[in-house]
Amino acid sequence: MPLEEILRPELAELAAYVPANPSGIRVRLDANEAPAVPAAVREAVASAIARVRLERYPDARAMELKEAISARTGAPVSSLVVGTGSDELISLLATACSRPKGRAPAATFVAPTPTFVMYRVTSRAHGIRAVDVPLDAAWDLDSSAMTKAVELMQPNVVFVATPNNPTGNRVSRDRLEALIEAAKDALVVIDEAYVDYAKEGTLRALREKHANVAVLRTLSKLGLAALRVGWLEADESIAKAIDKARQPFNVSATSQAAATAVLREAWNPVKEHVATIVLERERVVSAMRETKGLEPLPTEANFVWVRTEKDAREVHEALVARGVLVRSFHAAGGRMGKHLRVTIGTREENDALLSAIAESV
Repeated sequence: MPLEEILRPELAELAAYVPANPSGIRVRLDANEAPAVPAAVREAVASAIARVRLERYPDARAMELKEAISARTGAPVSSLVVGTGSDELISLLATACSRPKGRAPAATFVAPTPTFVMYRVTSRAHGIRAVDVPLDAAWDLDSSAMTKAVELMQPNVVFVATPNNPTGNRVSRDRLEALIEAAKDALVVIDEAYVDYAKEGTLRALREKHANVAVLRTLSKLGLAALRVGWLEADESIAKAIDKARQPFNVSATSQAAATAVLREAWNPVKEHVATIVLERERVVSAMRETKGLEPLPTEANFVWVRTEKDAREVHEALVARGVLVRSFHAAGGRMGKHLRVTIGTREENDALLSAIAESV
């Protein structure tokens, strides 16, 4: 028997994640990584890591980290599951929440599109049916279409990122609440990876109000991507069940120590760092609005969703030729074919971008 026959057939429709790495790039603004954190944050991280006993396994329950998350967010410790970034937590949801409903051959997950690609990729890799529901013309939730998808497909999990990646906008709260009410038999996961950059802050009050709501958070978008630390807040019974699917020692001792130190000792410098990025974001958006051939959309993340008059592929290639890398969505076609996602970098990186894009559009 060929060894390929032991593999999930769904893997044939997927591709391994390989970051773009064209030669000659001097400014990378394609991965939604924040600029380097302030020295005070690095010092807190270094000091915490220096105290880690490298000969010991990590705390399997990550209790100090959970307590730090609880103190910072208000989430009860018993409602938290900690993972290596959002990616592992999405995978844990796919593992734990995959019981088929009724006579369906597989479970179903629903998400709007475009959104974070790992919802679909992880679902399919676990043999789960992934249903994509297009956002409306303003890149907001299409309430009617989402409700119909929930009624017809009876999903186990519904993902909603807000602010959304790649569009940068927050979904309308009334539409999100209507979706939560419509999906009472599903777990509605509100992904707040970029919420620290948003004006109104977290929607975790919805988690406290609705038992079928979970909130996904991460430190990765704050200049701490190397730590790979994220968490899920859910109803205690759900959190305990999902935790059973988690590998022991999943988050390294160094990452636990570093993230705990940041949350306890260096959160004010992190908030100041975020505020600086937000100011840069507004400067970049303002400059883009003055550039013919560009239409930046309102954003509450650390990136900008930009409509281009030219085909996005053409603009993207022109930027690469000038040493600047952003994310193009031309391969998706349709209305995505004229859109770029541009991460907010340092002032110098942003200036290089603005200069290069003015020559490319």
